[in-house]
Amino acid sequence: MEHIILIGHGSPRKEANNIDVIGRLLHHAIHPECKGGCVKVAYLQFSEPDITAAIKGCVSAGADRIIIHPFFLSSGMHVTKDIPEIIGEARVMFPDVEFVYTQPLGAHEKLVQVVVERIRSEGFAVPGDIEKRSFEIISEEFDLGDVPAEQLPIVKRVIHSTADIEFKTTLAFHPEAVRSGLDAIRSGKDILADVEMVKSGINKRLLSKWGAEVICRINEEGVVRASEETGKTRAELSMEKGLTENIGIIAIGNAPTALLKVIELLSKAPLRRQVPLVVGVPVGFVKALESKALLATRKFPFITNLSRKGGTPVAVAIVNALLKMASEGM
Repeated sequence: MEHIILIGHGSPRKEANNIDVIGRLLHHAIHPECKGGCVKVAYLQFSEPDITAAIKGCVSAGADRIIIHPFFLSSGMHVTKDIPEIIGEARVMFPDVEFVYTQPLGAHEKLVQVVVERIRSEGFAVPGDIEKRSFEIISEEFDLGDVPAEQLPIVKRVIHSTADIEFKTTLAFHPEAVRSGLDAIRSGKDILADVEMVKSGINKRLLSKWGAEVICRINEEGVVRASEETGKTRAELSMEKGLTENIGIIAIGNAPTALLKVIELLSKAPLRRQVPLVVGVPVGFVKALESKALLATRKFPFITNLSRKGGTPVAVAIVNALLKMASEGM
């Protein structure tokens, strides 16, 4: 069995001893399906575990080959003398174990790329600049040429919020979805959210321009009490209570039951003067995909995602994209 030990220098400052993050990333990169602890971290000084303790841990776990990498930039005394001496002692203690000692990070072209990235990031210290550059990177790295122009700002913002290009192909739009959402915002219609996290994420500054607000009923006393009495979920009850004539957008990022209730309510009221835009992107494995697939068959305006993925960040990204589009006169 092969184990890997990543060695950092160590620091008296506890928060600086954080190469365990690199260790986890390395483990995932080398052994993506492995659930064991075959990649360990150790420190030369000031922190634990030390190198000897990490080696003993690997041997106890059954390792017969240990690869040791010094997570150092150059071949100084620690890399050429101190660490090799500790490994030499380990070879005496564990003669049946093969030890492989790698070169340090050294001068590598990919490190230059990291330095360039760090330098460039300082030029985008203002949040708006960072966001602008992020959207530029999305356009540079991914082909979004086949996304309809009116949907593009929404697709980009969802990818930006999730770092997941899959949303380009799985987001589904009713033909009137974008127009309906923009009309609702400009008409001063309120937004109904299924959970407080969705409510918190929606840009209140942009929304306030139109005199509207975000409403979430899920934690209201009456909803909680009714849920206990009827056995219905608070999510679906909050939709029943919150769906008034002044709701222009319904944003559901968490609860499939909330989305199913909205579909039921809107399907029974086809003659409403202005049916709200339903942003239905609950995440999960139970009824999430089913509820979104059902939404995609409806005749009223919707934006959804035809996969198990979704959640609060996606719902918030869609609504905020619409708010930004409305504010920019799109």
